[in-house]
Amino acid sequence: MIAIPTKSSHTGQDYLPKNVTETTKRSPNQSLLPLTAKINPHDHLEIGGCDLKTLVQQFGSPLYILDETTLRTACQQYRDNFKTYYQGESQVIYASKAWSCLAVVGVIAKENLGFDVVSGGELYTTQKALSQLGYSCQEIAQKIYFHGNNKSVVELEQAIEVGCTIIVDNWLELETLAQLGNSSPNRTIPILIRLTPGIECHTHEYIRTGHLDSKFGFDPNQLEAVFTYLTEHKSLDCRGLHAHIGSQIFEKQPHQDLAGVLVEWLKIGQEYGLTLPELNIGGGLGICYTEEDDPPSIEEWVKAVSEAVMKACKRSEIPLPKLIAEPGRSLIGSACVTAYTVGSRKEIPEIRTYIAVDGGMSDNPRPITYQSAYRVVLGNKMSAEINETVTVAGKHCESGDILIKDAQLPQTHPGDILVIMGTGAYNYSMASNYNRLPRPAAVLVHNGEANLILRRESYDDLIRQDCLPQKLLS
Repeated sequence: MIAIPTKSSHTGQDYLPKNVTETTKRSPNQSLLPLTAKINPHDHLEIGGCDLKTLVQQFGSPLYILDETTLRTACQQYRDNFKTYYQGESQVIYASKAWSCLAVVGVIAKENLGFDVVSGGELYTTQKALSQLGYSCQEIAQKIYFHGNNKSVVELEQAIEVGCTIIVDNWLELETLAQLGNSSPNRTIPILIRLTPGIECHTHEYIRTGHLDSKFGFDPNQLEAVFTYLTEHKSLDCRGLHAHIGSQIFEKQPHQDLAGVLVEWLKIGQEYGLTLPELNIGGGLGICYTEEDDPPSIEEWVKAVSEAVMKACKRSEIPLPKLIAEPGRSLIGSACVTAYTVGSRKEIPEIRTYIAVDGGMSDNPRPITYQSAYRVVLGNKMSAEINETVTVAGKHCESGDILIKDAQLPQTHPGDILVIMGTGAYNYSMASNYNRLPRPAAVLVHNGEANLILRRESYDDLIRQDCLPQKLLS
């Protein structure tokens, strides 16, 4: 578990794990910093054997720093614990929307996980990475599940060409796929049916997807009509059911309840003559963004879900399905930090002190979008005493561009390296070019080596898609 800063201990060391003998036994989602984080003799934060100040000098800032050990450990814990606790076949697939790029796909594929994609772009990225890694077309098809509540015909045709499983979200999509299947009589289209189970979680309104008032999935009262439709359209190979109840969840009970509901629906589908050999219970396990966060470990979550599915199947007297889970944030969120360079300072007596960094809402839109909280350290002064409360502001022309309110830090100076923790999920993937800021670079660190995985955008990149009409030039 993470260390909790106390009034008697005020330095960046408070955020480092303590009393840990084996890094890989810790659950990454319960740690504020990546598993390899430590302080080196220069009093600098070091991750993956790389000095963060040196990384900023080499690659610039803002800079996403992704720890390969932490990412791989999370993958292994999900994969291996399902093998331990679930008596049937299982498959863990990464929710790519958390962060999709060739290198992230590559690392996760090396741990034998599959991929949940939600757009043609994510599908293309995943397909390209797996192809470059040497996977066959058949292997690629088996690894990818395609989500989305409004897939275009072009995207559906793209998915059919790849051969991946399509998670069907609504009637329009189901009917469109049937039509596309009829145009290719020698091909069946593997699908799962997404359902809205009516299970709510204590999480942010924008990231609750399992309650009935949701844009995602078929409602339960449509279930039998969907099953009837599937029996009439043999080009659609329905492999099973899917549901996802939300994100950043700290409770195990909602997923246990979900398992029971889905198994009941699975049995109904089998009574219609459908085989339905797969059950996808989604993802949503939370991570620690602050020391107050207390999510279950990956092992605890997997054990609870596995036991709930097995119990429900025994009660319903049906064979164990292939159990699929699709974690995203809990795989990659804690594996990354973002390093910034401190710039200007503004002190408003008896009100607030602002320090500004060279990034902000364009590289991390979660604070302004979800009011998300983060923790921060000075990466070049880890042992310095924390002696002031400041608000960390971004550089954008937007008064709401605040990364952290009331951050506890040592005295800062221009040029210091400020490090925000837990930025692996939904930071780069939601990044923008607001104010025409180029998006940051990202590096993968491991055993003292840093490899560039995303180049920093240039000003030329910003205008690459711009078109100046000829009439303006005459």
